[in-house]
Amino acid sequence: MSAGVSEARRASWAVGLAVAAYGVSFGALAVASGLDVWQACVLSLLMFSGGSQFALIGVLASGGVAAGPAAIAGAALLGLRNGLYAVRVSPIVGRGFWRRLLAGHLTIDESTAVATAQAEPEAQRAGFWWTGWIIFLGWNLTTLIGALLGDLLGDVSAYGLDAAAAAAFLGLLWPRLRALQPVVVAIGAAVVAVVTIPVLPAGLPVILAALVAIVVGLLDLLGRPEPSPVATHAEIPPAPDTGEADR
Repeated sequence: MSAGVSEARRASWAVGLAVAAYGVSFGALAVASGLDVWQACVLSLLMFSGGSQFALIGVLASGGVAAGPAAIAGAALLGLRNGLYAVRVSPIVGRGFWRRLLAGHLTIDESTAVATAQAEPEAQRAGFWWTGWIIFLGWNLTTLIGALLGDLLGDVSAYGLDAAAAAAFLGLLWPRLRALQPVVVAIGAAVVAVVTIPVLPAGLPVILAALVAIVVGLLDLLGRPEPSPVATHAEIPPAPDTGEADR
């Protein structure tokens, strides 16, 4: 096993455990919003997108069954970001219909982040699959725990599980902020999200923030300048033969 793969697995466990722990919060909030235990668990099993799940139960909690269409719309908008991630991770997961079908279900914020943070193709694949499976299994388990415990947990936000997930993301992002372009993308996306969250429906701020990275990437704004050409080995003329080798 290469050092890159080992590093990717360590990152997968660190991010996966932090994010999976937050599933307790979702399970408890889902039950509090009116869902049954099995409904909360089915959401985690089939939807498996934390942002979309929280958006769904948040709208349901405020408006009940009548808010169903709005809840579905908000969750769908947040889920669109995973389609953007799929474009990036498609070369990483490999070929094969069933492999890609399964990868589509595991393509989330965390699996994409860990995979793209690696330098080697093998490490990228390891980061994607390990992170995806760790979070999938852990998230569904903690959803069940949170739904069963329900009100016994009290205010789940007091445990700081959301901060743990955010800290894990920051740990992945920080090493990449070494050039002007990613710094501008991070700041621009953060500003767009902060400005639009109070005025737009759930889901749209995330999509608009993601567009910042797309625009900067497509236009190559503030990208690295082209390196000056360096003579390759084939371009370097051979040294003149002085006959020294025959002496």
